[in-house]
Amino acid sequence: MLSSLRFNGRVLVLGCGSVSQCLQPLLLRHLDMDFTKLTVMDMADLGGSIPDTLATGAKFVREQITPENLSSALGAHLGAGDLLINLSWNIDTGDIIEWCQDHGVLYVDTSVEMWDPYAGQASTSPQDRTLYARHMKLRKRAAAWKPDGPTAVVEHGANPGLVSHWTKVALEDIAKAILKESADLDAMRRTRLEEALADFDYARLAMETGTKVIHISERDTQIASQPKKVGEFVNTWSVEGFYEEGIAPAELGWGTHEPTLPPGAFEHAEGPRNQICLARTGITTFVKSWVPVGGPIIGMVVRHGEAFTISDNLTVWSDARPVYRPTVHYAYLPTDAAMASLHECRMRGYELQTDQRIMNDEITEGMDELGVLLLGHDLGGWWTGSQLDIHEARDLVPHQNATTLQVAASVLGAVYWIVANPRRGLCVPDDLDHEEVLAVAAPYLGPCPSISTDWTPSAHDPFAAFQPASPSSEPWSFVNFLVAQ
Repeated sequence: MLSSLRFNGRVLVLGCGSVSQCLQPLLLRHLDMDFTKLTVMDMADLGGSIPDTLATGAKFVREQITPENLSSALGAHLGAGDLLINLSWNIDTGDIIEWCQDHGVLYVDTSVEMWDPYAGQASTSPQDRTLYARHMKLRKRAAAWKPDGPTAVVEHGANPGLVSHWTKVALEDIAKAILKESADLDAMRRTRLEEALADFDYARLAMETGTKVIHISERDTQIASQPKKVGEFVNTWSVEGFYEEGIAPAELGWGTHEPTLPPGAFEHAEGPRNQICLARTGITTFVKSWVPVGGPIIGMVVRHGEAFTISDNLTVWSDARPVYRPTVHYAYLPTDAAMASLHECRMRGYELQTDQRIMNDEITEGMDELGVLLLGHDLGGWWTGSQLDIHEARDLVPHQNATTLQVAASVLGAVYWIVANPRRGLCVPDDLDHEEVLAVAAPYLGPCPSISTDWTPSAHDPFAAFQPASPSSEPWSFVNFLVAQ
């Protein structure tokens, strides 16, 4: 039974979209607070969609945050010791966190944003369109903030967010299984694995287990009684958010085992240089991957913050040189309706459909199977994650879907951690205690297996005899996952 969280301050939930509407019942259920101190703000008139929240005495405010009014709009609802839960989009992350740092306000969001991600896009290099570039700008700003300032956790949704915590669980489970099952394990390697486990040194664990690739593998099979219409974009979470990240360059953490860069790759000139990007959209970059129930999938390398933070945190350095790093990227197969929506959007020259719908009560079946797939280690493959179906999601939070509940559960877990750790400054999900966060989120995630698999990226091709051999002898290289188009 999850204990309630006492909070004496004010809470501002910025955004009232699908994730926010799913999170609010969790806040009402688990926060021990005076709900007249809770405010929900959105630029659209969505107060009518949250009657249960408003019935507690909470307020809805219709206002759009801009660079000009950011300080006054936030200052009207927040002060020292209060909490801002940012579930909006296109509000600059650096600006809003800096305001929180200056005013003693705790903070959490699910993505790193900027004011206008589309400005000058055609003439902007692939590197400058990346989340990597946004993280570098945020780090530069954070250098002037106090390291023990008010806690600000960025990119803590389901992914990015929960997937960083599942990666730690998977690495621990893989290491323990190797130690248990490998009777002839080299004595020195056994010692290194045991020491890395004892020290919670996940970079060393990843290196010593031999993990070469980490996919954030997801298949969403939720289907609805109401089919997608021509000219309509249908999704199980934010349409605008998916569109913005989907048409951005494919990004991935680049492993030290990779022999060559893939076609169209661009490297970065500054920072840890743990990532590359491709001069092609994430939604047109397909890779082979796997989930336990859905089996083999072909997913999209849509850019996500976990490709940066996981690969960065799992890098082993020696004399300022990375001696180990896994390749990390998303492999996303959304709902059939969303895939059809993306295809139609591409046919329109990437012009987003004006008719948009988030699937909720019309969903009849399906689940969102989301986790991390670790490959290349002694055991071959290992998957850890959530298998939340629509029926369990509705039992837990009525009128919501499995996808939004996974995100909302993660935000709730982050809120608990932030309140317990209010002076940690800027944090990414990998900086948080994974056991504490998962203990809060787990009741809302359905079954969460951590299991081995013998899946590999090799697959039958009807024309294999007429095609050139793989350009790489490394079986776990990115090009062996990449689906030719």
